[in-house]
Amino acid sequence: MDNLLEIGQIVNSYGIKGFLKVVPFTDNVKRYDDLKTIYIEKNKKLKEMEIEEVKYHKNLVLLKLKGIDDINQTLEFKNCYIKIDRKDAVELPEDTYFIVDLIGLEVITDEGETLGKLIDVFPTGSNDVYVVKNELGKQTLLPAIGDVIKKVDIQNKKMIVHLIERFSSEEAKKMKFSVLTLFPEMFGALNYSIIRKSKRKKSNRT
Repeated sequence: MDNLLEIGQIVNSYGIKGFLKVVPFTDNVKRYDDLKTIYIEKNKKLKEMEIEEVKYHKNLVLLKLKGIDDINQTLEFKNCYIKIDRKDAVELPEDTYFIVDLIGLEVITDEGETLGKLIDVFPTGSNDVYVVKNELGKQTLLPAIGDVIKKVDIQNKKMIVHLIERFSSEEAKKMKFSVLTLFPEMFGALNYSIIRKSKRKKSNRT
């Protein structure tokens, strides 16, 4: 397992006193209050930083880090990702996983068919969707619901799934997940890599 977990991305500065505007990748935004230090990843290198103050603005986190005291210094970290040690992560409920642990899992149906590897996760409003890609580049989108996700084996890097029949749009709406999750060909233009958040029997960041 990766010992570092990604919990947010710095998207801009805030004010003139060195605050960083952060998009959180966690269900519990207030968990930033419990952090003393973070790692900022820039150019594939990590820099440990001490947190001086945490504020919240709408759905964003505002961080003041030690040694960053003006707007010019904040620009150095724009678009960088924030990580923490796994030991500092919140305890997850049963059947909930960190996304970093799900990425790379081999996905196999309960009939023995290999669909490929899980490459990303994104939400649809009521549940997450797992993006699975095989060696030929074909993608399969799997709604992260109990009827589909049957077993997650992090230690052996495998996920067992049950493929449900395709539904009409009205039937899909009744199940409260987008019909697009059942038709991968309609997702070709989407950029999945920016999505991080997850809930329930799905995944989590921290």
